[in-house]
Formats: sequence, C-alpha cells, structure tokens
Amino acid sequence: MSSINSLFSSECKFLAGAATFSQIPFLKLPEVAFVGRSNVGKSSLINSLTGKATARVSKTPGRTQQINFFSLGNKISLVDLPGYGYAAVSKQTRMQWDELILGYLRSRKNLRRIFLLIDSKLGIKQNDAEIMEIFDSLGLVYQIILTKSDKKSAGVEDSVSQILQFHPSAFPKIISTSSKKGEGIKPLQAEIFQIIRQ
Repeated sequence: MSSINSLFSSECKFLAGAATFSQIPFLKLPEVAFVGRSNVGKSSLINSLTGKATARVSKTPGRTQQINFFSLGNKISLVDLPGYGYAAVSKQTRMQWDELILGYLRSRKNLRRIFLLIDSKLGIKQNDAEIMEIFDSLGLVYQIILTKSDKKSAGVEDSVSQILQFHPSAFPKIISTSSKKGEGIKPLQAEIFQIIRQ
C-alpha cells in the first residue's frame, strides 16, 4: 500500500452482515467502526470515504438493522453499526440492537477505533452522551466525527471539544465532515490510513 489514494480507490467489498451476535464473523483485518444516531449520515459518510455506493443510504431512521462488514483493499474492515436513538421501531427491537452493538464492541480484539458520528446541527444529545459513557467505562477508544457540517450550528465544535475533556477514552481531535460538499473526507481518510500503519 503506497498511499492514502491507493487505499481508498481500491475495491471495497461487502463481507458479512450480522443481525445476531452469533452471526458476527471472525476477521483478521484491523477494524474501524462507525456508529451514531439514526439519520446522522453514517451511510453517506462511508460512501464518501470509499467513493462508492458501499453502504445503503435511507431516509428512514433505523434502516440499518444489522452490523455490516466491508473490506477496503483487503487492508482494513469498515464496520457499519446500527444507529441508535430511533423512534419508529419497537422497544424489543431497540434492546436487541443495543445488545448486538455492545456484544460486538466488548468482544472485538481487532477493533482499532470507533468513529462516533455527531450531527453538526444538533451537537451531543442525551443518547450520544450515554454512548460515550459506555465507551469510557469499557475503555474503548473513540473519535468524534461531526457530520453535515454544511448545516453546522454556531459554536457546536467548541461545545463538543469542551465535553470531550471529561471523556478519557475520546480522542481530542474532532473531524468535521460534509458528505454533500466533501468537507473533511480527506482528513478522515488520512486518519484511517494512519490506523493501518500503527
């Protein structure tokens, strides 16, 4: 692998989908996982990173109901986790999804980093804060990615930076992105490239 461009221009193929913990595949590739509230723009961001229609984009919150694994150039696995904070699904379904996500996060030895996506229009909401507390308690390294930066609320990045000071597992560096305008995609690609090289 000679460069960031060669990595992200390489084939990104679907490896597996897991709707239950027993379906989660064992993979040797290093992994980065993307998680966030439903409708935060997670699938659009993954597609912008790879330059391909890798993850299915939907206008319906909670559409991603399983963990989806993608191999990028056979160098790293990109993991699309089900969204949280969805209202249009049953309480039982939400509990099953939460158990699936936490089961994966607790057990994954090759997980290098979690990218926690936060909507730039909304900032950190209560369920985002709850997820951050869980990550801290489990010692899971995560990094905040602001999405929809073309519609960013004033002061949201400073607000998030201040909150991060109280979260020991969080990277202090925030990456602000817009899938619509391409903002922040190159810096996030560079971050993932460095994770592979570590």
